[in-house]
Parts: sequence; C-alpha cells; structure tokens
Amino acid sequence: MAKKNEKPIVIPPGGESVTLIDVARVAGVAPMTVSRALNRPELVKSDTQRKVLEAVRATGYVPNLLAGGLASSKSRLVAILLPTIANSIFSDTVQALMDGLTSSNYQTLLGLTGYSREKEEALVEAILGRRPDGIVLAGTSHSPATIERLTKARIPVVEIWDLTDKPIDMVIGFSHEEVGRQVARHLLDKGYETFGIVSVDDPRGLRRCESLKRELAKHRAAKPVFEVLPAPATLQAGREGLSRILDAAHATKPQIVVCSSDTLAQGVLAEAASRGVAVPRDIAVMGFGDLSTAAHVYPALSTVRIDGARIGTEAARALLERFNAAESDAPVKAVRIDTGFSIVERQST
Repeated sequence: MAKKNEKPIVIPPGGESVTLIDVARVAGVAPMTVSRALNRPELVKSDTQRKVLEAVRATGYVPNLLAGGLASSKSRLVAILLPTIANSIFSDTVQALMDGLTSSNYQTLLGLTGYSREKEEALVEAILGRRPDGIVLAGTSHSPATIERLTKARIPVVEIWDLTDKPIDMVIGFSHEEVGRQVARHLLDKGYETFGIVSVDDPRGLRRCESLKRELAKHRAAKPVFEVLPAPATLQAGREGLSRILDAAHATKPQIVVCSSDTLAQGVLAEAASRGVAVPRDIAVMGFGDLSTAAHVYPALSTVRIDGARIGTEAARALLERFNAAESDAPVKAVRIDTGFSIVERQST
C-alpha cells in the first residue's frame, strides 16, 4: 500500500519500455536530473541520487548506453585486453582498474588475446567499433596495424605491465629486462652457479629469461638449461619443464630452476616432490609474480613481487584524468610510471 502523499508507481503497459521520463516521474524530479544522477552522480545531491536509484529499481529502467553515448560522444566504456585469465597473475591489476573506473561510472569490457598479436589486432578492430572511451593493453608488443589503428583512433590508450620509451600513448609498469638482471645478480650473490630456466612462450616472460641469461653470461656462469613450453602457464607445464631438465641426457643438473611465473614454479615444486627431489637441498626454485599462494606452498616460494594493484590504480587514474582533460580542453599530460618490483626471499631458495 502506498504511503500517504506518495505518488503511485506507474509502469508502462506490457511491451513498452520504461523510459528516463518514467523514472523522472516516479522520482519526482526532472528528466535531466535523472540523466545527471546516472551519468554524473558527483554532480547530484545524495538525497536526489537516492530517489533516482529507488525509482530505477522500482521501474526496472535500463539506460540506453548507446543512445547516451551518441548524444554525448562518450560511451563510458573502457576495454581491457589481457593475454589470459588462466592464472591469477593479472587479478590484482584488473580488480583495482575496474574499481577505479566503476567508481566514476565507467563500465569495462574484457578481451583475451592469448599472447597473440594477431588476436589482439582483431580484438582492437572489433572493440573500436563499439566506440570505447579508452583502451588498456597488457604489454607493449603489438602489430604495426594495431599501433596505427589506435594512433588514428585518438582515444586514450594505456599499456600496462611493461615499460617502453615509445608508448602508443601512456605506459604504466616495470622493466622485464631489469627483473632478469636483478634476479641473476641476486642468485649469483647467493652462490648458485648452475641454472635451469622454465618459461612459456609469453613474450614478456621470455624477455625476462633472456635478460637473466645475458646477465649470467656477463658473470661467466655456465650456460643455463632453458625449457620453453606453450602458453598459458599451468602447473602441468611447470612439471613438464622440470621433467625435461632432470631427464636431459648428460646435462649438468642445475642447482636452481628459475621460472617465468609462480604457477610454473609451483608445478616444478610438485614434480620435485613426486620424484623425491628435496627443495632447496637438491634443487632450489624461483618464481615470478608473488601470487597469493606463493607464501603458502611447501616450501614457501621465493619470487619477484609486482605491485599489480598499483598498476591498476594508476591506469584508472590516468584514464580518468585524460577523460576529464578532454571535457575541459586542458593540456594532455605524458604518463610513464615505473611501478618497480622487489625480490622476495623464502624457503625455496
């Protein structure tokens, strides 16, 4: 039963869509106020915002985002392209990025490239047809066609989880080459002399591994045994990588196996346990990423910690600042943020 002086909610008859005007009538405000409350909530008083949201729920109103986007030249959509969600290495970044954008009433669209520049190119082409306000790409290695298409699109682009001196637009991440160098020096300082490397054919992982190899060569360490498996990184791939290293005929068994991800490293730990190979007594293991499980496997995994949440937060902030600058015709700021990394020493080394 309606309360005294409360306007009854009138729902359009079957087959008719609820409109913004219907929501305004139920909320007792102007249609423009409803539009502001849904698209620019920071401009609307909290009491008015509450009335509008209650009216939206009561009427079942669904905003026509395409029509709104055409009217304002904004879709309020940001596309995020990642190589995989098969493991959780990108989860902190995506969560922070989506939280930052959602709080400002932007929606996100996730696409998976499978570590393929060709798939990324096709996704970019399809997504640009939806007129996103911005695009986030994992990495800085793209096809010439992707770079040209995004440059001509004239929308904000953020490349994350990497650094380059020639970004498409903005770049936020860390140096994979520096990770390789620092890991090599750290392990050499600990006294390791013979190395194995297990990676999947992920371009950024391979860059870290190649950098590690170059640094080992600089210090005249023995040439490492290097096993590369198909992406994505899985526990099974890690187990297979260690099997190949241990079963290689006449190969010098490494004192330590460095893996391009924590997922692979945990597979290496599992294979070592199944063979009765003690870690770190018989062989040490080093990962990358510091997944939430890394500290809780046995033995606890030494790894490289990446501040994924900061990468996502900075990417969201950079996009929102660029969107606001476009509305006010403010000058565009160059964005290149090195979020760094740290080596985490645990029981496995």
